[in-house]
Amino acid sequence: MLPTIGAVVLVVFFLSAALRILNEYERGVIFRLGRVIQAKGPGLIILIPIVDKMVKVSMRLVAMDVDPQDVITLDNVSVKVNAVIYFRVIGPIKAIVEVENYSYAIAQLAQTTLRSVCGQAELDELLSAREKINAKLQEILDTHTDPWGIKVANVELKHIDLPQEMQRAMAKQAEAERERRAKVINAEGEFQAADRLAAAARIIDQYPTAIQLRFLQTMREMSAEHNTTTIFPLPLDLFRPFMKLVEKEDKA
Repeated sequence: MLPTIGAVVLVVFFLSAALRILNEYERGVIFRLGRVIQAKGPGLIILIPIVDKMVKVSMRLVAMDVDPQDVITLDNVSVKVNAVIYFRVIGPIKAIVEVENYSYAIAQLAQTTLRSVCGQAELDELLSAREKINAKLQEILDTHTDPWGIKVANVELKHIDLPQEMQRAMAKQAEAERERRAKVINAEGEFQAADRLAAAARIIDQYPTAIQLRFLQTMREMSAEHNTTTIFPLPLDLFRPFMKLVEKEDKA
């Protein structure tokens, strides 16, 4: 009886020490007597007690915040920049063997790369060409982390903190730009109006009756406003005989 109980206890102990279950997003790097064998998973994993040791690695996408970094841009403007990095482990054996703590290593590499890349760009480029800066950061980080078995999927500049003096200067610049655009639009409107008036004057010069029609239209618009003023038009043709008599007397 006792040998049977002892055998059952040994079997239970062996199974509890040998069986491991890994989730779908996990991989287990197996070390046998200190040497890497392979990466197993997901599902049920059988280990040899005492001989084998397993290190779990998550294969999911990780979003990591980069601490704000003090950066002096190419045009000597001091700013604070922070970013977010999206990466995943694609080589679990490299991620465990090649680097001690890949998360810490990526964070430190991202900080130095962020300062270096942003320091080589001007402030206007940093504010308006973020996609270009993001692509450059992603390329540099991915090149350095590829030997670690890590793929940097994306890098995004999250916030750029400008000094108060620079914010006021940029606000003045934006206000001056808006005033310039308003003046240009106003001048363009005046030019178009003058061009239309010149075209109307040429048409009226060819057809003198048009000025009479325009005058009658103006009277109609004024009468619709219920004004007490009465306007009576007199054609200029009535005064032409008198004007001719005056001219003849002056010549005489």
